[in-house]
Amino acid sequence: MFTSAFWLATAERAVRTAAQTLVATLGLDTVGVLDVDWGQGLSLAGSAALLAVLTAIATSGRGDGPGLTETVRTRT
Repeated sequence: MFTSAFWLATAERAVRTAAQTLVATLGLDTVGVLDVDWGQGLSLAGSAALLAVLTAIATSGRGDGPGLTETVRTRT
């Protein structure tokens, strides 16, 4: 948990989770892109990203990576 590789992988996971949640939220609104409640969508995406980071921290003692079965490879 105290390596830059861990936090880089965690940040990547949080961004992916936020993007996926935002796309899913926008996809659920069939009215149109201009009529979407962007505040609610961004709030939901931010909450999902925060949960991804908290999950990575909670599982950090079990391996080298931010997930239960992941290992972080350092770049050389």
